[in-house]
Amino acid sequence: MKPFLKSSPLIIKLISSLSTILLSVGFLSSPVSAAERLILRLGPLQQTVTVDELEKFANTGELSTNLKPYSFLFTPEVKQILSQHFNIDPLIAEQFLADLFKNGDGDKLLKQINSALPESNSQQLKQALKLLLQQTSQLSLINFVRVYPQESLTVDLSQAANLAVQLNGSFLQSQLLVPHLADALKSTSPPVISPNFDPTVPGQETIVTDTLIFNDTSRQRKITVDVYYAKKTQGPLVVMSHGFAADRKFLRYLGRHLASYGLTVVSVEHPGSDIHALVKTAAGLKLSQILPPDEFINRPQDISFILTQLGLLNQEDSPLNGKFNTEKVSIIGHSFGGYTALALAGATLDLKNLRRFCDENLPLGRSPADWLQCAAAELPYSERKFKDQRIKQVIAINPIIGQLFGNNLSQVKIPTLILSSSDDGITPIISHQLQPFKQLSGDKYLIVALGATHMSVTDISNSDSAMGQNTLVREIMGVQAEPVRHLMKGVSLGFIQQLTSNASQYQPFLNSTYVESLSENKIKFRLTTQLPVSLDVWLNVLSLGTPQITARPQPLEGFSLSRIKQYFIEAKYLLIKPQYSTHKLDALFTGLLDSYFHPFDDWS
Repeated sequence: MKPFLKSSPLIIKLISSLSTILLSVGFLSSPVSAAERLILRLGPLQQTVTVDELEKFANTGELSTNLKPYSFLFTPEVKQILSQHFNIDPLIAEQFLADLFKNGDGDKLLKQINSALPESNSQQLKQALKLLLQQTSQLSLINFVRVYPQESLTVDLSQAANLAVQLNGSFLQSQLLVPHLADALKSTSPPVISPNFDPTVPGQETIVTDTLIFNDTSRQRKITVDVYYAKKTQGPLVVMSHGFAADRKFLRYLGRHLASYGLTVVSVEHPGSDIHALVKTAAGLKLSQILPPDEFINRPQDISFILTQLGLLNQEDSPLNGKFNTEKVSIIGHSFGGYTALALAGATLDLKNLRRFCDENLPLGRSPADWLQCAAAELPYSERKFKDQRIKQVIAINPIIGQLFGNNLSQVKIPTLILSSSDDGITPIISHQLQPFKQLSGDKYLIVALGATHMSVTDISNSDSAMGQNTLVREIMGVQAEPVRHLMKGVSLGFIQQLTSNASQYQPFLNSTYVESLSENKIKFRLTTQLPVSLDVWLNVLSLGTPQITARPQPLEGFSLSRIKQYFIEAKYLLIKPQYSTHKLDALFTGLLDSYFHPFDDWS
């Protein structure tokens, strides 16, 4: 167990931040990948710089004479990335990378990086990584450069920028859309008179917590659940499904809150994709085993199995008799649990469509959620159905959706609420939430948490977890994320109560003016039941306007300083940590053009 605790931050980074790591090696290492010096090539122009100059910039922020023509690229964010050091377990990292390079994705990745390093080859990249892991436990870009097996390295900046601007395009799209989300979804309705109580404060019921273990012998799975309940039980049963590499404690505060209003809450731990499953594979970590494909099958089946077992337990002579209303169930799922919830709600898993997406989109073009969803492409089916008629409502928080269901989300006809975070670096909001939301055919709500991230919704006790300490994917957690937890308490309670006789009393808490009133500090909320036409137009424009890295990439035609300049402008934007944005999109581009035009004028 001890080796894993030391390496677990690396493992989480490799999974949740793989696209960002590839950016660091594939783009940032492009201008820094030489043992002693770099030859930066831009069309007919080239400039030689030393690694020492880069290291000086990383330590002090000062640019040498040779680096000043690139000042638009060397931002404080780039300085931070260059100066970062990650303490890792070399054995774990070496096993992980070895497995990556054994499969097709590893070969595709190396070919993509090599296009920006025209005088290097895949073997040299592998050798540099191996040397780095053998010589130090501190992984950094500068250290990687120091061990690269060439005295000088030529970098084609146009190709490097061409790769970078396409990298994780869905996250770039999301960031460009944020200012428009804030404006387009802002409420124009008059305030609604709310009931004379606050749904975010605890209810009157005393909470009891039990832990139960069930054995599904047919699938050889032991499933542990935490049950939160009160002496006086009312309303539907609430089931919670955690995300990948999490556990049943992930939303503990929400389970206790709902139970204080008399609702019985069952938080399920999925044994094949929880944090304990990751511990078991850590000693021989393989990329192909991190998320077993059959977890896309087992997770929905876990929930259906538990509901059947709870139905039987509900009839036994015990303190839990009558506590489980298994014929009327609200399911709450986060991330991978959001997929689980929507599959149970009736959306058919479209594996044929998923395989097409994963074959055509190369590694650098995938978001972290895309890497996870592509694990399902190995399943030997064209489609699978998991609909459970006992599920009557869905709350999907930062769900992984992407291409998993194709166009089948229209099959979800039960009330569904999706929470999406604008700065989510794991499941970018356009491809994993906004576009899928349009397909839902039943009563639906979309809440956008502007300024929040993938993990903002979690229990405050998780703020010191490996994911919370991730320095590659920014997470807003702990005290800063309190507005998100506050929102979840009030809105979840209001939504679930729509299945009870108290529906009208709680309906005001599903109103846009109420949701916006919960905004606090740098986190703002918006609610809608239908995407406005103006926003829909932006979604279509962004989906068409951002190039994707495919298995048949288009070559960069001709040399054009203006075109190269635009690549670098957009690539630089990818490297900026998401910030709370209030400016307009046109102002953003105008400012970038004004700021970065001058360096290219000097060159031309």
